[in-house]
Amino acid sequence: MSTQETQDPTPAASDPGPETTAGARRRPIASRVTTVLAGLLVFGALILPDQLGSLRPAALVQIPLEGLVVVALLLLLPARAGRVVAVVAGLLLGLLTILKLLDMGFYEALGRAFDPVIDSKLLRDAVNTLGKSIGQAGAIAAAAAVVVVAAAMFVFLTLSMLRLTRLAAGHRATTGRTVAALAVAWLACALLGAQLVPGVPVAAASGAAVAYDSARLAHASLNDPKVFAGQLAHDAFRDTPGDQLLTALRGKDVVVPIIESYGRSAIEDPALASIVDPVLDNGTRDLTAAGFSARSAFVTSPTYGGGSWLAHSTLQSGLWINTEQRYSQLVSSNRLTLAGAFHRANWRTVSVMPGTAGTWPEGAFYHYDQVYAAQNLDYHGPAFTLGTMPDQYTLSAFQRLEYGKPNRDPLFVEMPLTSSHAPWAPVPHMIDWTAVGDGSVYGPMAKEGPQPAYVWRDPGRIKTAYATSIAYSLSALISWVKNYGDDNLVLVFFGDHQPAVVTGEFASRDTPITIVAKDPAVLDRISGWGWQDGLKPGPQAPVWRMDTFRDRFLTAFGPQTQAGRALSVPAR
Repeated sequence: MSTQETQDPTPAASDPGPETTAGARRRPIASRVTTVLAGLLVFGALILPDQLGSLRPAALVQIPLEGLVVVALLLLLPARAGRVVAVVAGLLLGLLTILKLLDMGFYEALGRAFDPVIDSKLLRDAVNTLGKSIGQAGAIAAAAAVVVVAAAMFVFLTLSMLRLTRLAAGHRATTGRTVAALAVAWLACALLGAQLVPGVPVAAASGAAVAYDSARLAHASLNDPKVFAGQLAHDAFRDTPGDQLLTALRGKDVVVPIIESYGRSAIEDPALASIVDPVLDNGTRDLTAAGFSARSAFVTSPTYGGGSWLAHSTLQSGLWINTEQRYSQLVSSNRLTLAGAFHRANWRTVSVMPGTAGTWPEGAFYHYDQVYAAQNLDYHGPAFTLGTMPDQYTLSAFQRLEYGKPNRDPLFVEMPLTSSHAPWAPVPHMIDWTAVGDGSVYGPMAKEGPQPAYVWRDPGRIKTAYATSIAYSLSALISWVKNYGDDNLVLVFFGDHQPAVVTGEFASRDTPITIVAKDPAVLDRISGWGWQDGLKPGPQAPVWRMDTFRDRFLTAFGPQTQAGRALSVPAR
């Protein structure tokens, strides 16, 4: 038998078969793809903006300084130390990315950055609000997805940094030259102020800026209790006797409805104003025909998109309450509020709170004689998402429980109206006041019209639903004044904040404010304010910070001294 015939037909171990060869070819390709993806992930995390409005394709053209610094450091360190730095950098980059995403959400929802010290508790409230909009199951799923994404951010960014570190270590010379060239380009762009997108420099250091801003916010929040304590201690009306407070309103009923999410955009954005403005224009004519007059302006709210109680307490206390921390500090103090001033001057003080279930401990701080929470208003109709009950029912219950009672004392009333609370669907409609009853008549309305899940799939539908809800709240209030208001009614209604989603993060923080009265002497007292006639303030109407209202109101309707007249002059 020949040597050729006796040779083993099995391929030698060193001779790879076709499948092994293909696998060997695929591995370098997969490795390169993974490396590219790791680089893109790290680069994306570094240049990710903290505001959604800056998330544009041209904004991707950036040279992140933090990346250059980390790579340069890795080149100078031995391999083991470099791996430690890579892990730390990956974890920090994950944390930074989460902070940016939180900032992005807070700018969209509240018009400001996330504060690490005071905002953590708001995340739970956000889940509850989302549950009202898309359902509890959807909200839980969304929250779980956020947790998974956050964890994945730490894991994948850390793994990516380790992979890029190995790559840099294997190509030190090339990596060094690349970093040096990019550093020169970064410096040149910084000196020239190069920008492809306004406000987004090519020579970027956004990660350091976000980290600095978060640290600065945290430091300010930790220091703010001391600052705010000094503001609480300064109160021009703290020791004013009751017989010298509100002397020009003796015998009047002062009712302060607060229209949820009623912002300046509702009457100026054409898409919204086409629905809201006719209600205000017709309401002005109807109330004038009924003998009432109105003056309107704007106040700048301390909050945006939520936190209504911050606006309520700001207007009442004369202090800028823009955080939960300040609110807690306020309601633990003895600060004189508008309600407290009326209480000291012997008005019956009442709070009607249709959106509050259970007890409301803050009522004692405001010195309310009576608090009507949702369970005290005897509503037997369906819940209208976060609004709980239609505003017309709330006003009808107030009429029955307080305002319509014979031989009663003068009232001071704060009444948040909630039908215009997000998600703005479904929206009830006006009915005859005699048909309101116990609210069961609203049963079919809660099932009619667009529902939240449908509305919130389209920005145009959201805007229409929002404007419709504002129009309903205003219609209910105007109708109540026209049907039940008497000669002694003084109505002060305002919006608590601009709505999130509808207006966008760059909208003003202004909200309309209006005083309505039948007695001409009431509006004569504020003639120096420069407010405009009617229920709708125009573009040139005065704009006050909301925290200035308390002192101006107490001054205008107190004893008229020279100092008092000086205080009542408005300042923008």
